[in-house]
Amino acid sequence: MSKIIPFKAVRPTRDKVSLVAARSYQSYTKEQLESRLRDNPFSFLQIVNPGYRFDKDISGEARYSLVKNRYLEFKEDGIFKQDETPCYYVYRIVDREQQEFNGIVAATSALDYETDVIKKHEDTIAYREIIFKDYLKTVGFNAEPVLLTYPDNAVIDSLIKKIQKERAEFEFTTTYRDTHYLWKVDNPKIIEAIQKEFENIPTIYIADGHHRSASSYLLYKDLMDANPDHQGDEPYNFFMSYLIPESDLQIHAFNRLVKDLNGLSKEEFLIQLDTFYRIENRGSMPYQPSKKHHFSMYLDGDFYSLYLRKTIYQIETSLDGLDSQILYKTILNPILGIEDLRNDQRITYINGKKDLVNIKSSVDSGESKVGFVMLPVCVEEMKQIAEDGLTMPPKSTYIEPKLRSGVTIYEF
Repeated sequence: MSKIIPFKAVRPTRDKVSLVAARSYQSYTKEQLESRLRDNPFSFLQIVNPGYRFDKDISGEARYSLVKNRYLEFKEDGIFKQDETPCYYVYRIVDREQQEFNGIVAATSALDYETDVIKKHEDTIAYREIIFKDYLKTVGFNAEPVLLTYPDNAVIDSLIKKIQKERAEFEFTTTYRDTHYLWKVDNPKIIEAIQKEFENIPTIYIADGHHRSASSYLLYKDLMDANPDHQGDEPYNFFMSYLIPESDLQIHAFNRLVKDLNGLSKEEFLIQLDTFYRIENRGSMPYQPSKKHHFSMYLDGDFYSLYLRKTIYQIETSLDGLDSQILYKTILNPILGIEDLRNDQRITYINGKKDLVNIKSSVDSGESKVGFVMLPVCVEEMKQIAEDGLTMPPKSTYIEPKLRSGVTIYEF
């Protein structure tokens, strides 16, 4: 049973929301960040990068305190206002390719995370969890929802469609040409219907935001232990999420680039590959794999197809059958000597939405030696990994939608 509840969001005013909304801080280049901080005083980036005002890089607790100060200033200046009653927020994104994402922004139970009602499919790094937990504890708010997915549900779908017939509270288009819509749901009967329907869903899945979920859970544990009057309904018992049906989720592959062949010549490398794969040279034209356990490789000016020899590689678990795991177990680790996929500087990742030309260019320029392309993970694979209590290799999925920070804010 999933506990998904309404909350009192802090939101930008309608006339400012398009200026406030920002992508994830890490997604901007240095030049883009400088431009937005210089030209847009309302951007949420002004809050999360408070050192810009002092022309100084600030980190740690000093930065966290300044982030809180900038946030309070946005509230004092009337840029942000808090809703008076708990609400759900129906959120729709239509991207530049006309893909639609429809879901509900709500508060999700940290206890559900603890008891595995909310299931995970990725490992997290402990020190990153703690850093973000400390950040949340100091600033007192979270501005970027965790992306969760649930099995398609006809009742929730009909409620969302009914709400979307009304005028949206927010409607704005980004410079990426994605259009965002938000409807505030404050009707008690509709709130009750949504909440009860989610209670009938036994399991929901983290699609994107494993570190944010883990940090929010650590914050819940800290604040619960520090509160002798803990009741279980305090805001810190929950974290903000954007819940969308599985059919709306878009999963792309993360392709791999490796800087060298681990001391092997091209011929020696191909000979070692032959142990696990039937190899065909496809020439210089970009070549995409056509099915699972089938990879495209770009090496020394040519694309190759790699067909897994199933008599050699044994699939015993759901993780064994994942293409990113197969690539690691048959090539990246045993042949190229890469053990730590998260930290090894010899490997880089390119999300599968980008053209194969990006891989070709990296290899042709000498920046990388070889590139690998695979098909994306499907929703059922992701769910099975989570159900089995296993975790995918890092950068196994590039998941959409990507949300904007600062549109809805959850205070602890």
